[in-house]
Amino acid sequence: MSQPEAARRLGVTLIRVGMLIANRRLIPAENPAGQAGVTTASVQAEETWQANGTKRAKLARLLKDTINWF
Repeated sequence: MSQPEAARRLGVTLIRVGMLIANRRLIPAENPAGQAGVTTASVQAEETWQANGTKRAKLARLLKDTINWF
């Protein structure tokens, strides 16, 4: 799946998708044309985590991911 499609599906910005990839939350992949994207399975796993994670866990993860981004 393309990165913009993953962003829409997860309800996040494209920059956040980049952070999720950099922090190994989403698994990068390429389509047959060589365009960058992410695996559908990793997007589904992220959707599940977002649906079930507590607010505290989400905040802690966001802070950790932001620090790792830099």
